Amino acid sequence: MQRRIAFDRLHNFRDLGGLGSADGRTVRRGLLYRSDSLGKLEGADWERFLALGVRTVIDLRYPWETAARGRVPAVERFTYLNLSIEHRPYDQAAIDPELDPWRHLADRYAEVAEDGAVELRQTLEAIAESAGPLVFHCASGKDRTGLVAALVLSLLGVDEDGVAEDFALTESATELLVADWAAAHGGRTPAWPGYGRAPEEVIRLFLAGLTAEHGSVHGYVTGRLGVTGATIDALRRRLLEG
Repeated sequence: MQRRIAFDRLHNFRDLGGLGSADGRTVRRGLLYRSDSLGKLEGADWERFLALGVRTVIDLRYPWETAARGRVPAVERFTYLNLSIEHRPYDQAAIDPELDPWRHLADRYAEVAEDGAVELRQTLEAIAESAGPLVFHCASGKDRTGLVAALVLSLLGVDEDGVAEDFALTESATELLVADWAAAHGGRTPAWPGYGRAPEEVIRLFLAGLTAEHGSVHGYVTGRLGVTGATIDALRRRLLEG
């Protein structure tokens, strides 16, 4: 299933539509996108992006990241929300190669799920309430973006295999994400050889931990995040067809 949308400067932009739900329905195409940093948009890429009809952009990065590396151009046609879900910065490029890297990343996701409860609730509410196509993104479109995608898809009834498959699609962008990092760091190579990787195991470990702690993704979202049943119903009405 081809959901990736090609850009010149964006490496990890895709449509979450087309995935199947447990009740036999399908996630609508052309309504929900995930991406790496939209601060890289310019020229022909900007025109391609505008053609998607996006009405809402959710930037999951820290405000200091948007200040240093740019944000999507400000235009009246869409709403821009900067909802920084991560509260404990860490340098992924410097992960100790001796660590179990996938366990390490899953543990960082668990921190985000705990620390960023307010922003994650606001993100899910914005996705449910958006009047048109919406895109959410972070820097590489891998970790913070992958976490949000996993929550949304799970609430839509996509099974763990489908969630993990979507997460791992980022692997096709790994080489370009590493090249971007090197270009921004004087041509150096990340200390951690797994930089830019997104194997299924990471999101499966994260989801297992969430389920162990809260019973299910739904239990986490309604309990820890405080998202209402009405919001989840609105999310499903908006994003599921069939």
